[in-house]
Amino acid sequence: MSSPRLPSLAVVGSINVDVSAAVRRLPGPGETVLGGTLARHPGGKGANQAVAAARLGATVRMIGAVGDDGDGQRMLENLQEAGVGTADVWLGAQPTGTALITVEESGENQIVVCSGANSDVSLDGVRFAPDEVVLAQLEIPMGVVARLAEAVPGYLAVNAAPAAALPAEVLARADLVIVNEHEYESLRPEIERAALVAVTYGSEGAALREHGAEVVRVPAPRVRAVNAVGAGDAFCAALTVALAAGWGREEALRAACAVGADAVTHEGAQPPLRPLESYRWAHPAG
Repeated sequence: MSSPRLPSLAVVGSINVDVSAAVRRLPGPGETVLGGTLARHPGGKGANQAVAAARLGATVRMIGAVGDDGDGQRMLENLQEAGVGTADVWLGAQPTGTALITVEESGENQIVVCSGANSDVSLDGVRFAPDEVVLAQLEIPMGVVARLAEAVPGYLAVNAAPAAALPAEVLARADLVIVNEHEYESLRPEIERAALVAVTYGSEGAALREHGAEVVRVPAPRVRAVNAVGAGDAFCAALTVALAAGWGREEALRAACAVGADAVTHEGAQPPLRPLESYRWAHPAG
């Protein structure tokens, strides 16, 4: 049986340059670790999710902001090359956002984000179609996220990361809220008021919770992790478009876990991905 066509997706979120250092192990407080390898990659949770969704086969547009600088131009070109529409990306008054990332051999990471132009993200002049899915995160002003509760007539998903208290109107309106296990614990019990919450557990898989009760849990495929930076964003993109396309909850969650597992086997926050359908029946053994 053929699967439903993937929906059009609008991603409202951050666009960053990721400046990453690969090290043997993460430093402790006050510690200096030598021997790092420096790299620059496109990033930002919003841009990562938009690129992932486009590579999975969805029609995607990005709503965000970059600086009027060389980094901003490169980030726009990167989105366009991935097939993401950029007509609603503003040129902000501040420099393009930057994330400083340290990644150890196991794939674990530490991240510091300098928001820059992401603070200028706005919904002014933006309209959402009734059949358009919207996905947002919390690296942009919370006021913008709050406005989505009224501005979005269709399916609304919110990745509550980095962890921050969501406005009550967003929790009441969101069709899907996505968090990792640490974000879930820090935002509980307020987040359990949401209609549907996806909680990720890294290499242990993910679960769906409906009004506070777990309804589905699946394991993740076993892979050799190279870099976990883009895994959560790839998972968010996959789960959002799969559920909005009408996939069953278990198959959508299983596919999203497979996409996240695939993502950790690549460098950078915007890994190459296959069409979403190819992850649909992924076996936990990979």
